[in-house]
Amino acid sequence: LQELQSSGRGRFLLEHAAPFSAFLTDSFGRQHNYLRISLTEKCNLRCQYCMPEEGVQLTPKSELLTAQEIITLARLFVKEGVEKIRLTGGEPLIRPDVVDIVGQLYKLEGLKTIAVTTNGINLTRLLPRLKEAGLNAINISLDTLVPAKFEFIVRRKGFHKVMEGIHKATELGYRPVKVNCVVMRGFNEDELLDFVDFTKDLPLDVRFIEYMPFDGNKWNFKKMVSYKEMLDTIKQRWPELEKLPCETSSTAKSYKVPHFQGQISFITSMSEHFCGSCNRLRITADGNLKVCLFGSSEVSLRDHLRSGASEEELVQIIGAAVGRKKKQHAGMFNISQMKNRPMILIGGFPVTKMYSHVTFPPSPPEPALMLFPLCQDALRNPPNSKQRGHTFSHWLTLRASLPKQTGKCLEASPVGQVSVDCQSKEASPGSEFCTRDLGSRTKVPRVSDSLTHTDEEGRAAMVDVGGKPDSRRIAVAGAVVRLGEKAFGMVRQNQVKKGDVLAVAQIAGIQGAKLTSQLIPLCHNIPLNHVEVSLSLDEARYAVVIRSSCQTWGRTGVEMEALTAASLAALTVYDMCKAVTHDIVIEEVKLLSKTGGQRGDFSRV
Repeated sequence: LQELQSSGRGRFLLEHAAPFSAFLTDSFGRQHNYLRISLTEKCNLRCQYCMPEEGVQLTPKSELLTAQEIITLARLFVKEGVEKIRLTGGEPLIRPDVVDIVGQLYKLEGLKTIAVTTNGINLTRLLPRLKEAGLNAINISLDTLVPAKFEFIVRRKGFHKVMEGIHKATELGYRPVKVNCVVMRGFNEDELLDFVDFTKDLPLDVRFIEYMPFDGNKWNFKKMVSYKEMLDTIKQRWPELEKLPCETSSTAKSYKVPHFQGQISFITSMSEHFCGSCNRLRITADGNLKVCLFGSSEVSLRDHLRSGASEEELVQIIGAAVGRKKKQHAGMFNISQMKNRPMILIGGFPVTKMYSHVTFPPSPPEPALMLFPLCQDALRNPPNSKQRGHTFSHWLTLRASLPKQTGKCLEASPVGQVSVDCQSKEASPGSEFCTRDLGSRTKVPRVSDSLTHTDEEGRAAMVDVGGKPDSRRIAVAGAVVRLGEKAFGMVRQNQVKKGDVLAVAQIAGIQGAKLTSQLIPLCHNIPLNHVEVSLSLDEARYAVVIRSSCQTWGRTGVEMEALTAASLAALTVYDMCKAVTHDIVIEEVKLLSKTGGQRGDFSRV
């Protein structure tokens, strides 16, 4: 309000404000003066936490709103009382005409605020032009301050571009620059204090957002860190934290550390919802009106617009949709069970979808129960979340600080030590590759020229297999679990209390093969044609001998899938027998053979 009063345009808008439209007022008296418009479904990042595992089906370009249709709808909403428009995505700043759209929105009489929510990658380059066009508010999505963790999650470099964008926004006078951070247990709750400290010397508003459920993100309560818990953690460090006043329709509870330039806020969508003061409406990139972020009900304004509906008819359609808006959370008692679009297609808060990809340690018990069917320890005794989060962040920080890789790989290990790599497929000591074209076994060097999973700067990188030809790939791996006489006898007689050890371990091995790309960060997601896991008893060694075989038709091998299957089967045997004895040894986890691929076949001699 102070900003509006201090500018000529703002004073004009305040003096000439029209009565609020009944069409944008719902049955609970909520006046909707805030519209979010998604400009695109596309994004220049590939965040594992934003895209569902199976990806999203992009709408054909012809079915997306054109710039003129966006302005037409925006003009209609502003005429009816909308005062703030936020441009979202996907990533709105990859749309080529975004600056022009902002410029046209700025010309709408009655519109007070034009905002954008962005991942910040293109912000430094575009912000001067956007500011000139009329953009006056910015939200930047950033869930971590650890560069290595950022790259690990989004599968792209860009952390420093985001930070440059934040600093550029402050340089150009944006006050405050809002930074959206979705807080997730086991992932980034250990960075809360770092984010607060981020506001010390910069005019930022770091907004901690409670993790919310959306289609595909496998939400559960254990993954959510509540506002109260976050606040308690921060107050332990800054007990002098002050609460700031807020507007009635604000979604945020704001606080400030005295003498810090910036502030922090909490978006309490789950623990203390703000449905009663909701003033927001959304238009998706394909032109559908959503009156509630959590609802699946949508009305196609695009279709009505293209069929020649008059302005009056459009207003009636919009008014009817607003009138059907429920009191809270789309009328659902349990929103965790809702069916909705993936978040990237809605253009709401950057709510994570990371838990459809187990690519870093999530909260227990789900991963343990998914991989080890009868494992209950994680459910009974979940590890301390702060310790778990700190460990992961600390590991990534250490990984980022390691010396850059130079020269060749280390010399091969002595005979008897086995080294297995996912994509390099180098032979381990005592192994040979068989080239089918020559029909003979050919020794290969025991030193590779470079690590295939690192870039020129020594950072972790996924191998590009796009140029490789498709071929039939088969891999066989093995493992041995030495149980000791007592446990072995119980397995043989099927007397273990948890059940049939060999049957359960077989299932776990098959599950493990299918989850390999989610467990081994740089492995490709491969469609498996067949997985076979067999377990046999070796009485001479009191051992379970495991063999796993994986097959596919594709551009990269299935060695890691076979190895993961054997490993998970072995670990499940351990899990089911550990109540009998802890003197269990898992050994000889190794690749036995592979066929297919440009580098020829492999067979362990």
